[in-house]
Amino acid sequence: MHHCPHFFWILHAHYVLEVLFETKKVLKQMPNFTHIKTSPSKEITICGDLHGKLDDLLLIFYKNGLPSEKNPYVFNGDFVDRGKNSIEILMVLLVSFLVYPNNLHLNRGNHEDFMMNLRYGFTREVLHKYKLHGKKILEILEEFYTWLPIGTIIDNEILVIHGGISESTDLNLLHQIERSKMKTVLMPPGSINRGQIADLTRSKAGATSTLPGKGASDDSHSEQLSKYEWEQIIDLLWSDPRGKKGCYPNTRRGGGCYFGPDVTSRFLNKYQLKMLIRSHECKPDGYEICHDGKVITVFSASNYYEEGSNRGAYIRLGYGTTPRFFQYQVTSSSCLSPLHQSVHAMESSALRILKERMISQKTDLTHAFQLQDRSRSGKISVAQWAFSMESTLGLNLPWRSLSSHLVNTDEDGNVDYMSSFQDIHIEKPVKKVKSTVLETLYRYRSDLKILFNIIDSDHSGLISMEEFRTMWKLFSAHYNVCIDDLQVDELANIMDLNKDGSIDFNEFLKAFYVVHKYDNLNKSNTNIANDDRRPPSTSF
Repeated sequence: MHHCPHFFWILHAHYVLEVLFETKKVLKQMPNFTHIKTSPSKEITICGDLHGKLDDLLLIFYKNGLPSEKNPYVFNGDFVDRGKNSIEILMVLLVSFLVYPNNLHLNRGNHEDFMMNLRYGFTREVLHKYKLHGKKILEILEEFYTWLPIGTIIDNEILVIHGGISESTDLNLLHQIERSKMKTVLMPPGSINRGQIADLTRSKAGATSTLPGKGASDDSHSEQLSKYEWEQIIDLLWSDPRGKKGCYPNTRRGGGCYFGPDVTSRFLNKYQLKMLIRSHECKPDGYEICHDGKVITVFSASNYYEEGSNRGAYIRLGYGTTPRFFQYQVTSSSCLSPLHQSVHAMESSALRILKERMISQKTDLTHAFQLQDRSRSGKISVAQWAFSMESTLGLNLPWRSLSSHLVNTDEDGNVDYMSSFQDIHIEKPVKKVKSTVLETLYRYRSDLKILFNIIDSDHSGLISMEEFRTMWKLFSAHYNVCIDDLQVDELANIMDLNKDGSIDFNEFLKAFYVVHKYDNLNKSNTNIANDDRRPPSTSF
């Protein structure tokens, strides 16, 4: 069932491990449920199971645009298993997540589980593609899965989870559970007792054990969830809605339950929610609405059972609007040209993001270039430029081959290093604020957003001036960034745009978006990945 020849090389294990490692660091900071807001002008796209079918993901990006701050996505689990390109799907999603951690949201599915992968193909795929480092990749994946959030809550009224609910689903408890203890859905707590775990961790310290996420220093008592907590997560990841009232065992899957319309109504009323969006079941049209419109299933892998068996779909949601459904089907003719174009759009997008990283560390980079430029000619060799980029940005990338996209080089092969910054600037630089503060803000904007979300406990998107100062103190202490109180007050006043004493964080971040003055990346292709509903955009 291979529709299109795929034009890509297998990503080097070094990058796969790096991406998994970096993503895990960010996921560890996140709560069990991601809270997000939409507005009529900022819709969100929700995608269901992809199951290793890269053509479907690229077709979604082609039709609906790449993820960005203006185009947020929720991917609702089951990225891997069954299809041929699970590792590529995972990499595309995780790299997009690292670039836009506040705009691309990932939920755990029942297949983000190392035991399921053994059964349904992903383990085999990894070991086949990575003969040398496959075991290491699988080992990191095992723990990585446990840090994926278990749900997303949109506008405090729509719950997006992979499977469903049961009559005993307790959202308050689910918010508190230590999700990283949920190693696998296939081994209930108690199937290995705690004493055995302690012995195993002691004897296997330093060796690779089949038990995930342990270390000799772990407290064996905190190793597992209670059976009740474990079942709460199972219900979330495995349940299916049915028309019959009540809640009864899900015999087909052997996990979770079947829940009826009465269970849905009681649950939504109890937590003041309006709707449940879930995936987990293939539908002929790619989506299905049941339980009087209160439950929507969305499934994004087309031709799931065989060529032509079903369409895929995704949902677009804006605040206060009814969900809109978009269907598609990968065919051998539909996918070639979008595939090339999607890959090209990904590349342009990646280069732009690199440029953003460069401007966010302009001071340090300029200093590094000047150190290499002993004769003050304004030029250095490609090797010196590559060395400066790597040592300053800390990004282990093929800088030499990227140089042709990022800087001007003369016929002798020397780099005009200040051309690194020529076609980008920070829009609306906040006047009076030192440029170093500007760079710092820009560089750490996602960390600041995490801090903001912690302080913004009611998820209103607003915090008081006082809370803003607290956030800044936390930030300065954590990153050893020296910014005096005077500058913080200045920032706070500038940010309080409507002078009501509270700060809208999104407004604040907008002041620091980078705009690319002229997009010199393949001008002929500015329209890529924008269908006729969205004008091409070169700013982020």
